[in-house]
Amino acid sequence: MELTSSLGLIAPEILLSVAGLFLLLVAAWAGDRASSAISIAACVVLGAAFFLVAPSVCAGAAGLETVAFGGQFRADAFAGFAKLMIYAAAGAALVVAPAFFTRYAAMRAEYPVLVLFGTLGMSIMVSATDLLTLYIGLEMQSLAAYVLAAFLRPDQRSAEAGLKYFVLGALASGILLFGASLLYGFTGTTQFELMRVAMAGPISTGTLFGIVFVLAGLAFKISAVPFHMWTPDVYEGAPTPVTQFFATAPKVAAIALTARVALDAFGTHADAWRQVVIFAALASIVVGALGAIGQTNIKRLLAYSSINNVGFILIGLAAATPQGASAMLVYLVIYVAMSVGSFVAVLMLRDEDGAPVERLADLAGLSRTKPALAFCLAAMMFSLAGIPPLFGFWGKFVVFQAAVQADLVALAAIGIAASVIGAFYYIKVVKVMYFDEAVNVVRDRSDWAHWALLIISTALMSPLGYLLTGPLSVLADRAAASLFFLV
Repeated sequence: MELTSSLGLIAPEILLSVAGLFLLLVAAWAGDRASSAISIAACVVLGAAFFLVAPSVCAGAAGLETVAFGGQFRADAFAGFAKLMIYAAAGAALVVAPAFFTRYAAMRAEYPVLVLFGTLGMSIMVSATDLLTLYIGLEMQSLAAYVLAAFLRPDQRSAEAGLKYFVLGALASGILLFGASLLYGFTGTTQFELMRVAMAGPISTGTLFGIVFVLAGLAFKISAVPFHMWTPDVYEGAPTPVTQFFATAPKVAAIALTARVALDAFGTHADAWRQVVIFAALASIVVGALGAIGQTNIKRLLAYSSINNVGFILIGLAAATPQGASAMLVYLVIYVAMSVGSFVAVLMLRDEDGAPVERLADLAGLSRTKPALAFCLAAMMFSLAGIPPLFGFWGKFVVFQAAVQADLVALAAIGIAASVIGAFYYIKVVKVMYFDEAVNVVRDRSDWAHWALLIISTALMSPLGYLLTGPLSVLADRAAASLFFLV
């Protein structure tokens, strides 16, 4: 019965595995001419996985009935909430990819298969309650990501991005494994629940080092300072649909995994890791803001924006409370919508020959040549800056509120002050589009799929998004409560 129950809990992962293997065979037999059909099939699979997970989120699943394989996997509401964002973001990356790669004659049947396997790894990551399960999911996601970063073979920047990501990712995996080995050596277990019990009393120096090394390895995956150095180069060099994927789905998975490790495995010693998280949060906010100011490439600017936003999310983690975890999830939903909208807008920036337009100077006067596109991109920038009444303000508000409720008033105050710095480079993009003399570089027309995603994202970030605050807060609270439910 335990095996049957466990298999039922991992139904979305089984679906992704079987579908990925089947579509891989189709890709091998039919070749690249089947890439469109495989992409559509992959989107259908992600949609099916989405609906398989949704009931557990709505019901706030928690407790023993969510535990699978003897405590190595947990399909609770927290994992389900993260999976919904991952599947939606992966689907968006599949929708926008064909139009981009077709221009380079580089659309390969392997692309949707790699996205599926990467999504499978992320799905395992957010449900992992054992260091071994954690590492399996992390490496499955990372191996797919390395190939995706270098997917545009004719482009030297793409190959460079893939190589940098691989080398630095291998280093981060080594750091994480070393930390995991220390934790196993000093606690005698790899399961989060038993680890929490073993660390109930005073912790040894070796255990503390293990905690720091594990968090350092995970900090690389979420591109938090000081492990952010790969992000601008990889975001700029990778194909833009891949960059959109990196900025959303893997980011959600890594942050959810970090939250589970910190609040579940290390939950009894929040004071031991809170200082590390606070430093990473403030450093990410400041470095992300200052680093973006001098950028002239829109993709590099969004990379630093990603680092900046991770800092705000980590403020919720530093609170180490159910309110903080709930605020993180709310912020992540808003962040994913903003990132999808921003990168879809970047994908729609093309010249008359269809070549991507990435230089900020080439957006000058876009409001007069492409007013609808400029309006949507401006909405994304203002929302990323957290300027009311756009919905991006709500994400920052709930995170700072959770910090204040956890008596981290100084952290919230510094975060609010630092967010003003970040507003500068977002507003600079709007200034270039609306007040600089038009250069009329962006001329190409985009297809309906891009416009549909951009309009949906813009609508969500508009004041209409506040209509979702009620149900979104309820689901996030249930998900956060499941994370703090002691099995």
